[in-house]
This record gives sequence, structure tokens and C-alpha cells, in this order.
Amino acid sequence: MSDTAEPDADAALVLEYELDAPPEKVWRAVTIPALRERWLPDCDLAGAEPLSSVTGEEVRYRLRESEPPFRESHVIFRIEPNDAGGTRFRIIQQACDVRARQPRAANSNSRTMMRAA
Repeated sequence: MSDTAEPDADAALVLEYELDAPPEKVWRAVTIPALRERWLPDCDLAGAEPLSSVTGEEVRYRLRESEPPFRESHVIFRIEPNDAGGTRFRIIQQACDVRARQPRAANSNSRTMMRAA
């Protein structure tokens, strides 16, 4: 028996920052490709276009690891004004559910569905 716990694949990583810049400037930094490329390169993205966005408030991208098993995740940038005239900037990263696409090992003790011929 092991005392180590398996990480929760469904848990999100949430980082929150208070920035001095106004929300409009932060929005440009996360949505204009030339500015975003400085800190989030296209090679880390599964696609350069956002999956979704709410102008001035939230934008979502899909990330893909560059090495096998090429896991994917969503990163969400949430922007809101703070009381000091700056920006509350939240970065939320969530793993995509890729379990359904991954092949199962023959000895995985999971159910196997067979198709009729």
C-alpha cells in the first residue's frame, strides 16, 4: 500500500494576480497574437484562435504538450477591474478529458465492448 495520492485530473490550477495595468491593456495582451506570443507562444497552443471569449472579460485557449502523450488542457484568462484602478487577472488551467480517446491496456481490468460482425 502506498501513502502517495493520485493527483486529481479534474482539478483546476488557479492563479490570481493584481496588476497595475488597466483591464483594457491586459485584454490586449492576452488576445492580440503578437503580444500574446511573447509569453504564450503559438507552439504551446493546440490552435492559435481562442475557443471562446467574452470581450474584455474572459478568453479561453486550448493548450497541447509538445511531447508524448501530448496531453491537452484549457487555459482561461479572466479579467476584471480592481478597486485600485488596475486589474484582477485570473489564470485557470483545466485538463481536457482525454481518457475516452486513449487506448486501454489489455490487462487494465476494464470492460471491453465488442461489436457484432
